[in-house]
Amino acid sequence: MARPHWTLNRALAAVAMLLGVVAIAGNPHRGSTVRLDTQELATIVSSEVDHVTVQELADWIIQGRTEYRLIDLRSEDEYAAYHIPFAENVPVARLPGYGLGRNEKIVLYSEGGIHSAQAWLLLRAQRYPGAYILFGGLEAWRDEVLYPVVPAAATPQETAAFERAAQVARFFGGGPRVAAGADSGARISLPVMPAAPGAGIAPPRAPAAGGPARPGAKQRRKEGC
Repeated sequence: MARPHWTLNRALAAVAMLLGVVAIAGNPHRGSTVRLDTQELATIVSSEVDHVTVQELADWIIQGRTEYRLIDLRSEDEYAAYHIPFAENVPVARLPGYGLGRNEKIVLYSEGGIHSAQAWLLLRAQRYPGAYILFGGLEAWRDEVLYPVVPAAATPQETAAFERAAQVARFFGGGPRVAAGADSGARISLPVMPAAPGAGIAPPRAPAAGGPARPGAKQRRKEGC
C-alpha cells in the first residue's frame, strides 16, 4: 500500500536535493559554509532509514511519547485548518534559526514530499543526524491513519489488524472507508481539529485477543492543536 508514496518521495527527494544545494550554497547565514556528503546521503536514502511511517507516528502519539519533535512545514493557514497532533508549524525558510537541537529526533512533514525532502536535506547538510521524513506526508496520514480502507475478502488476521486501524482512525477523528469510496478519486476532507487528540475516546487496544489496552496519551510539553 505504501509503495506509491515511497516512489513519489524518492522522485521528489531527487529534485529537492538539487534545489537544496542551490539554497544552501546561496545562504549567507553568518558566513557559514555547509558541506554535503553525497555518498552519505545516498546511503541513507538507499537504506530507507530516513523516514518514519504514519503508523509509527500514530502509535507514538497514542503512547504519549515525547522524545521527538514533529515539524509541519506547510503555511500557517494550512496548519491552522488541520495538523497532526503536537506538530509545530515551521516553514522551511525558518528552520535554520528555529532552535532545533542536534541531539533531537526531528520528524518533518508536508502535504506530499517535496518540502519535507528539502527540509531534510537542509538539516542533514547542517549535521542534524536525527532528521527524518514522515513517509508519504499528510497525504499518507489522511489515507492510512485517518481513513483506512476496509479490506475486501479479508482473512481473520487481516480483519483483526484492520479493527486496530479503525480504532486508531477514530482516536484521531477519522474512520474507516469502503474500497469503492477509496477508488472514486474524490479528495477526502481532513477532520475538524479537536480540542485535544482522542478527546473522549478510549485509546485503541492491542490487536492480540484479550491483550491489555494501550495506555492513554500522556500530557505532552506542547498541545499542538
